[in-house]
Amino acid sequence: MKKKLIGLALICVIFALAASPAFAAPKTYRIGVMAPITGTNAEYGKGFQIAMKMAADEINAKGEIKLELIIKDSKGDPKESADIARQFADDPSIMAILGDFTSSCCMAAAPIVDEAGIVLLSPTASNPDYASMSKYAFSIMGRQDGEAPFFATYLLKKYAGAKNVGLIWVNSDWGKSAHDNLVIQAKKEGLNIVADVNYLPDEKDFSSAIAKLRREKPDHIVIMDQGLVPNIINQIAQAGWTDVRITTLGPGTSEQILNLSKKNAEGLLLTTPFFIDADNKPAKAWADRFAQIAGFFPTVHPACAYDTVYLIAAAIRNSGDKVTRESIRENLQNLKGFVGLTGPIQFNPAGDIFRKYLIVAVENGKFVRKTDYEYAK
Repeated sequence: MKKKLIGLALICVIFALAASPAFAAPKTYRIGVMAPITGTNAEYGKGFQIAMKMAADEINAKGEIKLELIIKDSKGDPKESADIARQFADDPSIMAILGDFTSSCCMAAAPIVDEAGIVLLSPTASNPDYASMSKYAFSIMGRQDGEAPFFATYLLKKYAGAKNVGLIWVNSDWGKSAHDNLVIQAKKEGLNIVADVNYLPDEKDFSSAIAKLRREKPDHIVIMDQGLVPNIINQIAQAGWTDVRITTLGPGTSEQILNLSKKNAEGLLLTTPFFIDADNKPAKAWADRFAQIAGFFPTVHPACAYDTVYLIAAAIRNSGDKVTRESIRENLQNLKGFVGLTGPIQFNPAGDIFRKYLIVAVENGKFVRKTDYEYAK
C-alpha cells in the first residue's frame, strides 16, 4: 500500500511539473514568407527559403518559442505578392510576414498589410519610398538613396575613375529609385552620363539597348538590376564590346553572375553592404553551412533573410505574454541593441535602415573585396 501511495505521489509530481510554465511546450507562432521561389529571381528566393529555415531551426532548438514558416512563391510578380499578402493578412494565425525580395513586390503588398495591421519585414527592399508607405512596412537592406549615391561617388568616380557613363536599368520601382538617386549624385560629381536606357522586367533581348549605349562610347556601364545582370553581361560580350568596364548595382555578390557569365564577368565592379570572406569567421562559418544545404555560396540577400527571422523572434519575445500583430510591430520598431549576422540593426522612424557599403570586384572568377567600410571617409 505504501509503495502504491509513493507511486501515485510521483505521478502527481510529474504531471504538476509538466503543467508548470518551466516545463510547458513553447508556443508556436506562424510567420508568413513570400519569396520568388521560381522565375528570374529564383536564386534569391531559394536563398531566402534556406536562410530563414536555418534561423527558425536554431530558434526552435532553444525551446523558448517556436516559429513555423509558411512559405509561398511570389514568382517575383507584384500581383502575386499582393495576393499572397492578402491571404496571410486574412489568416488570423499568421502573426507577421517576411519578404518579398523586390521593392516592387513589397510596395504592392504594403497597402494590404497597412489595412490589416500586420508587419511586412523585407530582407531586401531598398526603395526609400517603401517603408514610409505604412507603419507596418519594414526593411533591413539599406536604402537606395544611400547605396546609389555611394556607387556614383566612390565606386565610379573615386575607385574606377569613370568619366563617361552609360546606364541600363530595369524599369521597376526599385530600378527607377536606383537610377534616379545615382543620376542625381553623378551630376553632383561631374560624371558625364552619355547614354541612359531602360527595359521591362521580363525583357530577354538587350541588343538594341546595348547598341544604343555603345554608340555613345562610355568608358563604364552601370547595370541596375538583380536577376537579369548575367544576361546583359553575356550579351555585351556577344556583341564584341570589350573596351568598356562593366559595373552593377543591385545583385550583390550573386553566384549566378559567376555561374552564368563566367569569363564575361571578369573585372566586374559592384557594391554590397555585407561580404563574406575568411576574415569574418562567424559569417564564414554560417556561409559554409548555408552552402552545404543550398549548393551555392550566399550573398548579402540570404544573410539579411536570416536576420529578419531573428528580428521577428526578438519582437515576439519582447511582447511578453500578450503577443499580437500590433505588439510585434511596436517591439520591432523600438528594438535596440540588436546585432545580427549582417551587423547592428535599428530601425529609423520610417521602418528601414541606412548601411555602409563595400566595393567588390570579380577577379579570377571570384568575388574579391577591394575596399573597407571606411572608404567613404
